[in-house]
Amino acid sequence: MGKGGGSAPAPQPTTQTVNQTNLPEYAQPYFENIMNRAQTESYRPYQAYGGQRIADFTPGQTAVQNATMGMQSTQPQFQTAQGMTNIAGLGALGAGSAYGAMATSPTAQSAYMSPYMQNVVDVQKQEATRDAQKGLMQANLGAARAGTYGGARQLLAQSETNRNLQSQLANIQAAGSQKAFEAAQQAQQFQANLGLQGYGQAAQAAQGLGALTAQGQQTDFQRLAAQEAVGAQQQAQNQARLDQAYADFLRQRDYPMEQLGYYSNILRGLPVQLGSTQTTYAQPPSMLQQAGGLGLAGLGLYNMMG
Repeated sequence: MGKGGGSAPAPQPTTQTVNQTNLPEYAQPYFENIMNRAQTESYRPYQAYGGQRIADFTPGQTAVQNATMGMQSTQPQFQTAQGMTNIAGLGALGAGSAYGAMATSPTAQSAYMSPYMQNVVDVQKQEATRDAQKGLMQANLGAARAGTYGGARQLLAQSETNRNLQSQLANIQAAGSQKAFEAAQQAQQFQANLGLQGYGQAAQAAQGLGALTAQGQQTDFQRLAAQEAVGAQQQAQNQARLDQAYADFLRQRDYPMEQLGYYSNILRGLPVQLGSTQTTYAQPPSMLQQAGGLGLAGLGLYNMMG
């Protein structure tokens, strides 16, 4: 390079400034303590809850459930009432049919006639016969006195007397038979009424038994419902006790972490003045820069001496 020519400026060394913030000496142990404790808590394994979470059914609830499941859709009393109703209905139909058959059957009617009826009729017929014979005897005596006995007039009167006697005897027999028939009908009606009345009472008893059974079943349902309500209250109390035990477990398990958070909040709220240190580092010149610097220094010295 010539004497009067320009030269490149020497490169400036670079510098680096490092700012370092330090905790105060009195606060450093507390922050280190909380960091160590936090690290320890992070290593703690999962802690499972060993208690019961869901309350079981109470003995009362179990008994109610068993009783409800054991209730039959058709109670024995219902079956008995149904059987009685069927018997009463069939019996009433049978009694009506039997009465109709007896009312139109002479053989059946004769079974209800009094065995002494014909005796009474026979006595009445005998009395009528005796009366007729007495009248005929008196008429014969009168004809004999009049001298007409054995004549046509006497024979005609005797024939009329016999005809009247037979008609009277027939009327006696018919009247007796009619009375016997009416008495037999009354006996049949009475027996039919007794049968129908008995079957009716059986039907009423069946209805009453069915109503009592239904009422008893309804009472059982009400009793079971009341027992179920009491059992539900007991189960709810047991569930509340289990929930409280689980909540206590969570609080006990998390208590160290809660304390750690509390401790951390206190430290973060302290007015700690952090100290700072600033250090500046200059990069040393390279060999080329050093050589260039020496050359420039020598040239300047040469010029000054020249």
